[in-house]
Amino acid sequence: MDDANIVQLYWDRNEQAIPATADKYGSYCTSIAKNILGNNEDAEECVNDTYLNAWNSMPPHRPSILSTFLGKIVRNLSFNRYKHNNADKRGGGELPVVLEELSDLVSGKDDVEQAFDQKELTKAIDTFLDSLSPEKRSIFISRYWYTDSISEIAVRHGMNDGAVSMTLNRLRLKLHNYLLERGFAL
Repeated sequence: MDDANIVQLYWDRNEQAIPATADKYGSYCTSIAKNILGNNEDAEECVNDTYLNAWNSMPPHRPSILSTFLGKIVRNLSFNRYKHNNADKRGGGELPVVLEELSDLVSGKDDVEQAFDQKELTKAIDTFLDSLSPEKRSIFISRYWYTDSISEIAVRHGMNDGAVSMTLNRLRLKLHNYLLERGFAL
């Protein structure tokens, strides 16, 4: 079933929207949640909560790209679950490693987001990503949006782990310099 038909099912309040979404995007959402949480049970809960959130969001919202809409929901739910698990001295997954990699890019100060309009920063990062080759953009987004492991990215791009790590190091440095040049205090 195509995305427009699935979205219409939500708008019609047809309960078949959930199984149709699960059939088409269940693996995608589960992959995102597992990468963040490292726990099958928590990932499955977040995926189910994603379907509920989608049900409650449509209508009034009509997503133009359903995969992105669902990906954002499951990602946010997974991050929230990760914070909960971490507070309870549990956790796992790729998130701690990914956050550590990005920690040098931005300072730990809370005033970074307050100092600059978040939309301006988002626009600058989008522009930076648009300037990258498709392969480098895919590597960066796979790691820092989907929290894929270095090994998963290496397999997907036919590279070894060291090459992926070096590419990510260079991209982080390049993004850091790019943002500094545009006046962002990092």
